[in-house]
Amino acid sequence: MCANVVIPSDRRPGRGAASRDSGRFETFSRSDDHDGWDIDEPLPPVRTEVTEERITKAMNYVRSPDLPFDRTINPYRGCEHGCIYCFARPTHAFLGLSPGLDFETRLVARPGIAKGLEKELRSKRYSCAPLSIGSNTDPYQPIEKRYALMRDILEVLDRFNHPVAIVTKGTLVERDIDLLAPMAERGLVRVGISVTTLDADLSRRMEPRAPSPKRRLAIIRNLRSAGIPVRLMVSPIVPALTDPELEAIMSEGRAAGADAASWIMLRLPLEVSPLWRDWLEEHYPGRKDRVMARLREMHDGKDYSATWGHRMRGEGHYARLIGQRFELVRNRLGFDPSPPALRRDLFRVPELPGTQLSLF
Repeated sequence: MCANVVIPSDRRPGRGAASRDSGRFETFSRSDDHDGWDIDEPLPPVRTEVTEERITKAMNYVRSPDLPFDRTINPYRGCEHGCIYCFARPTHAFLGLSPGLDFETRLVARPGIAKGLEKELRSKRYSCAPLSIGSNTDPYQPIEKRYALMRDILEVLDRFNHPVAIVTKGTLVERDIDLLAPMAERGLVRVGISVTTLDADLSRRMEPRAPSPKRRLAIIRNLRSAGIPVRLMVSPIVPALTDPELEAIMSEGRAAGADAASWIMLRLPLEVSPLWRDWLEEHYPGRKDRVMARLREMHDGKDYSATWGHRMRGEGHYARLIGQRFELVRNRLGFDPSPPALRRDLFRVPELPGTQLSLF
């Protein structure tokens, strides 16, 4: 097996990961080697590539006791936002690709996913429950402008009166306000906007192709102006890096109009851990030991533990302290601790064009 090397920073502008180490299922790894010719040829920057996948099913069912939903849909695999902390990075290993640079540069679009969704919703065995979109990769990442898969999905959900919870950082969600606002009036939609930091420089390093913190607050404001419920998601909280901003982020989110709030601690499953440590070494070497010590405190001496009930927030003194701070400011600012559940009683299967209308 070859040792991987860090890609020089001038070849990866606007990227979160510094390498494209092979995933955990691969026998071999890749490295760049000189071809032997005495010619100084600078290598081109890493570009985004998009391939397309023919879907076999649209919805994924999950059985996690610490998630508030049991079904998801992902219009894209990988995410160009390039958030270095993204817990979904290890999913790229199932494609034989790197959870590092490949996750943010070798993307997979899934045209036809809206048709597949409609087929599944028409099944006589289908039982309606809120659908989560964006719990893995961002549905409003930049390539959505080209593919508009999220727009297609929302049009299907709107026709079926199907409840949906969306998580995003992307400004393209504003494009779909004309669909989201009427659905919100019927109690069918809630949008979560994640804000990790208010520091634009830190955000650009940590989430290189995501909208700036100021722009994300504007998204909250614009959605709320259209009557769409918005949850401010303070996530992930990074110990010794973003945790001092907890109260400020919540204050700014509330001022922008967010009606609910939540938080999640930084999670480092599988390949995310070495990617994160490398990122700290490159950007914040003086804080690396402190950040990692706090994380290990919360996970029984490990970088991460996937134990149900603890993986989202950790455990121990520091985790409890963050939880207490969150509860205090949530109550002080008047965030709704229990937003209304999305309605599922309105779900109806619309008649197919050309079929005889039901008499009942």
